[in-house]
Amino acid sequence: MPDAGFSSAWLAAPIAVPLLAAIGVALLSARLRAGVCALGAVGTAVASFVVLARVAAAGPLRHNLGGWGAPLGIDLFADGLSVLMLAMTAVLGCAISLYASGYFEHARERQSFWPIWFLLWTGLNALFLTADLFNFYVTLELIGISAVALVAMEGGPVALSAAVRYLFMAMLGSLAYMGGVALVYAQTGALDLALLEGRLGEGPLGQAALALLIVGLLAKTALFPLHLWLPPAHSSAPAPVSAALSALVVKASFYILLRTSFGAFSDNALAAVGPILGILGGLAVLWGSLQALTQDRLKLMIAYSTVAQVGYLFLLFPVAMPGAGDAAWQSKAWIAGIFHALSHAAAKGAMFMAAGAILHAVGRDDKNSLRGLGERMPVSVSALAVAGISIMALPPSGGFIAKWMLLVAAVRTGQWWWAPLMIGGGLLAAGYVFRMVKFAFYATPAHAPPLHAVPRRLEYTALVLALIALGLGLASVFPIAVAAIGAPFPENWFTEAL
Repeated sequence: MPDAGFSSAWLAAPIAVPLLAAIGVALLSARLRAGVCALGAVGTAVASFVVLARVAAAGPLRHNLGGWGAPLGIDLFADGLSVLMLAMTAVLGCAISLYASGYFEHARERQSFWPIWFLLWTGLNALFLTADLFNFYVTLELIGISAVALVAMEGGPVALSAAVRYLFMAMLGSLAYMGGVALVYAQTGALDLALLEGRLGEGPLGQAALALLIVGLLAKTALFPLHLWLPPAHSSAPAPVSAALSALVVKASFYILLRTSFGAFSDNALAAVGPILGILGGLAVLWGSLQALTQDRLKLMIAYSTVAQVGYLFLLFPVAMPGAGDAAWQSKAWIAGIFHALSHAAAKGAMFMAAGAILHAVGRDDKNSLRGLGERMPVSVSALAVAGISIMALPPSGGFIAKWMLLVAAVRTGQWWWAPLMIGGGLLAAGYVFRMVKFAFYATPAHAPPLHAVPRRLEYTALVLALIALGLGLASVFPIAVAAIGAPFPENWFTEAL
């Protein structure tokens, strides 16, 4: 086990570094801002990967801030699930930072974006390293306020309307979640997940608390039918903000639900909730995919694709719940959900970045504006297509590995009815991806205006993320092994599942 000094220093570092960067960017002069942004992004990524390395080598870490342990104090906690989410955020955070440094042309936009972006990064890392229901609420609020501010950053009626809708839904979700936290504390006198293990959802008061917690988290995750705020917010925001929202922000509330479901929920509660979450996830896959098929704007199509892909995350709950079948296949479904979150983050970040580069070059993102871009913007179109491979779940992408594991686990646990839904969702995804990408390979219209110059970092950052989404399928052993560290299943079950 690592020494306490190491735990104290490094578990806090992924939270402290972006917070200091946010303060520095807000207070320092424009001349120093670029250096602070670069140091903040790289420093946060380094701190996150150091924690990943230590957990991979020594197992779960826990640190009591200020020397006060649960239930009075705040504990930082990291296991395999935590550090995979940290690593995902680090990779996407660096990519978004690099992309944003070339995307925003006006000083006002740069001044507005960077402090809020680093606050958002701080909230995400703090959420992934906490193990307390109330601290989850605090970090969710920091993430939500930052995300709303970023959506509204460009101004104008469309952006402000989307931001207000997002804010309204975020407040409702927070109200429901905090109501559930209050009921949990009234019933148990504890909020730390380690102290709540297996106690959530028992009795009428526990069931009411559980219902409020779940509704609040589903609203923030934008699971069908609580998804109406997501498409306008994601499609109207600047491209780096859209990438952050789709790749990272919606994963935060899902992470809380995953962490609490297989840690704090009682077996009876999870067995009752799992099928409901699975049904909602299935409806999200179908509804989001069908809506994506009908869109004529590239960013709006990608936004509705997020609604669909979020649905896959919730199909793991009925397959992995207690009593669903052989424990090895339950653990495989659990791993599949985590792996899908990782691959979706890289793919969706790449798609929104590619769409942003196209919008920057052409001035619009409707399907007709894509004509001829296969020849004129081959890097961005390649990024869009390669990321689409993972969204469609074609081998050897990360999306294929995740969805194949989930499909096989569903069949092996006797829940075969989820399999046609997953296959149908993949076919629908192929439909809306091909529907948009095909226009890029049409001949360039004779009257097409010249393209605006696009910084190379915009196009190549998108391509690198798309290649990561593809490469995850070829390098899946390490993240799957890390996911087993501290997982709610015995480790030998993971070995059997693999």
